[in-house]
Amino acid sequence: MSLELMDHASRRLFLEYAAKTLLGVTILPTGHLFAADNPSSQKGDGKEDKPAEPRGGRAKHVIFLLMNGARTHLDTFDLKPGRETQGETKGIDTNVSGMRFGETLPELAKIASELAVVRTLHTETGDHEGGKYLLRTSYKSIASIRHPGMGAWGLKILGRQNKTLPDNILIGGDARHPGAGFLEPEFTPVPIGDPVAGLQNTVTPKYLAESTFEKRLDLINKFDEDFRKKYPQKQVEAYSEFYRQANQLIHSEELKAFDLSKEPDNIREKYGGPKDQFGQGCLLARRLVEHDVRYIEIGLGGWDMHTDIYQNDKLPSRAAILDRGVTVLINDLKSKGLLDKTLVVLGTEFGRSPRLNANGGRDHHPGVFSGFFAGGGIKGGQFYGTSDNDGFSPDRDDVPIVDFNATIAYAMGLPLQKEIFSKSGRPFKVAHDGNPVMKLFA
Repeated sequence: MSLELMDHASRRLFLEYAAKTLLGVTILPTGHLFAADNPSSQKGDGKEDKPAEPRGGRAKHVIFLLMNGARTHLDTFDLKPGRETQGETKGIDTNVSGMRFGETLPELAKIASELAVVRTLHTETGDHEGGKYLLRTSYKSIASIRHPGMGAWGLKILGRQNKTLPDNILIGGDARHPGAGFLEPEFTPVPIGDPVAGLQNTVTPKYLAESTFEKRLDLINKFDEDFRKKYPQKQVEAYSEFYRQANQLIHSEELKAFDLSKEPDNIREKYGGPKDQFGQGCLLARRLVEHDVRYIEIGLGGWDMHTDIYQNDKLPSRAAILDRGVTVLINDLKSKGLLDKTLVVLGTEFGRSPRLNANGGRDHHPGVFSGFFAGGGIKGGQFYGTSDNDGFSPDRDDVPIVDFNATIAYAMGLPLQKEIFSKSGRPFKVAHDGNPVMKLFA
């Protein structure tokens, strides 16, 4: 079949196949490079090609910790002692007078002075995919367009921070990440399924000599030359740029950032050891920050606890993984002088119901939930916002998701009012109509 007659998806699959077979590598983030397959997102904006001047906070890096499944707020950061809705979780003191966390977070309690905990997050959606989409993009999911994640916005507006390594990384995330949305595919996060394995298939195979590899790269460029001239679309240009960056990455010494075996065994054990993928993801994130990578998301699933929430394999085990990994990460960043310029964010798609159901679990509850910030210009040692007596809804200083994301964007130095246009001509902003919570900043 002629390339001219292929539809968009067919060309994509053909080019992916060519990259894998002719180049002999499989670094290509299949399914993500062309994340927006609908007509309204096949090309980036045509009106904003120059990076905007950054403004706002001082976070040069963001580590976003996404608790997939909806983490319970009442059993972690928003305690209601003496109320029936509290359940079995007891509170413990932290290193900040007046701040108490759930007993399953003893290590985070020791560094509460670094955390700004927001207890009045709320959203309108109670389904997991819709909630995560909103959390990542500040927009509701609709069929006609795909919106960019915060990491993609950062690359688009601020430019690449690391010139060799991918500057937007997704560790242990799910396949439904919105990616670059309607922006150019070069801003799509590179997925790392297993942090212990790292960025796989980024070395020239043993059966492929260096000279042969270079010949194949030259061949694929010549093969695509006429196609690129005839179809000078941004998607095609981005694919060519991908080849160039892939070749540069394969030959870069900075690839060692993804190799956790370079870390001493005692450090890896502090992060939970090789079997703790979330903890190793936190260790990988610290290494990537040291190599100047801008945006890293790490996922920890297992929070969808509709039954027997207090059993050892439910809340206690999930909380223990979160507690250890994040505490070590924040302490590590601080000891290396990196926390002040790294924003660590804990988020989840919604909360869990204050009242336990008949099965001893907590159901979906978008009415109020909690998250936190650390580093990146944030003033730690504070609770922001108060929910009502039973943890059903915000009582004071409510924070919608768009404001939560605007706080991240402001800390990164992203302009909140700048409009970037999709191919269809519609204007969008990094955090929709959100406003940063300025009281959280030092």
